Amino acid sequence: MAQGNRQYECIVFGASGYTGKYTAEHITTHLPTDFKWAVAGRSEAKLQAVVDEIKPLNPNRIQPAIEVAQLEKKDLVNLAKKTKVLVTTVGPYHKYGSVVVEACAETGTHYLDVTGETPWVYDMIQKYDDTAKKTGAVMIPQNGIESAPSDLMCWMLVSHIRETLGVGTGEIIHTIHEQNSAPSGGTIATILSLFDSYGPSHLTKAQQPWSMCPITPPKQAFSKPIFERLTGIRSDNDLGALTDSVLGPADIPIIHRTWGFYGEKYYGQNFHVNAYMKARNAFTSFAFHLALVSAMTALMLPPVRWLLNYFVYKPGEGPPREQGKREYSEWRSIANADTTDDTDPKRAYGRMRWEGSMYHLTGVCLAEAALTIAREKTFANELGGGMLTPATLGAIYLEKLQKAGLEVECKMMP
Repeated sequence: MAQGNRQYECIVFGASGYTGKYTAEHITTHLPTDFKWAVAGRSEAKLQAVVDEIKPLNPNRIQPAIEVAQLEKKDLVNLAKKTKVLVTTVGPYHKYGSVVVEACAETGTHYLDVTGETPWVYDMIQKYDDTAKKTGAVMIPQNGIESAPSDLMCWMLVSHIRETLGVGTGEIIHTIHEQNSAPSGGTIATILSLFDSYGPSHLTKAQQPWSMCPITPPKQAFSKPIFERLTGIRSDNDLGALTDSVLGPADIPIIHRTWGFYGEKYYGQNFHVNAYMKARNAFTSFAFHLALVSAMTALMLPPVRWLLNYFVYKPGEGPPREQGKREYSEWRSIANADTTDDTDPKRAYGRMRWEGSMYHLTGVCLAEAALTIAREKTFANELGGGMLTPATLGAIYLEKLQKAGLEVECKMMP
């Protein structure tokens, strides 16, 4: 479905929320001044407050228009028809996001969100992937802290090995090396409500490593050793002591979905990723593993979730901006080339680092992805639409993130 001459290049739906404001600020300060955009939400007064707040950041650019829309199919279809790209930061997505996905898929409107709600994304793929392919809508969920850095990191390493050695990639060991950040109220509300909306069986099914892969996954199981599964302990010569990743269950299915789009001829038939967090030693690895398992078990109990609601930020709130400026996140990965020479194993090293709030990074990811989709031709366009992944925007998107402040390093190891 051709988009034709739409009124805007991008609409930020939920611009008055915590992440939505970061997105609006980055568009105001960094995107081209002729970028046509609007802010949207349910309250005109709140949206006007956002516009007034961001205007001093770049007084010389045209300020965004204001579009009021309720979370109803009719309103959202009308909103989607006005823009090339619809960015939504309105969560929890499993409560408020499905109708937005439906509206964009049906109208051929490109779509971005920042959910980490794997079971919801799994359901949206099942319901709307075919529709989006028919209308040509490029729809990319999980384009924030989950799972843009991880997906782009793996794509970068795979590309580097392919270009340097002409071979595919085997295992990628992907780690959160450092992360100093606090969750927003929206993130906490999402985690708590997930357990109210989905049963353990659906959560488990959606978080399987290959659950979102668009083609038949590799025959190899690539399962972790039983000792590691029981203890969370792993050690790598380059990355040190490792333990379970809290973001792994959201990131891995997206990365493996990207493998399916690019194909095993590019990524490699033995490609797979395992996700971890940096630990001090084996003891802290095991201790964190036990704590994480205990926390997940406790969250399944309704009284625990009810109690937590009284001690956390409310939706739309988050850590103070000054605190966010002192935060940081760093990812490091080792990618093993898929070669038959065991005497001379080849591997590539990747690093990404962001100085500042992870919600600021998420806003940057949304804004730069919207610009990329609206104005550039990428692999996502070649695929013709559908429920895609951040890495299908490729090098153009990664370069824009680097210019916006994301530190990136990629090299072959000796």
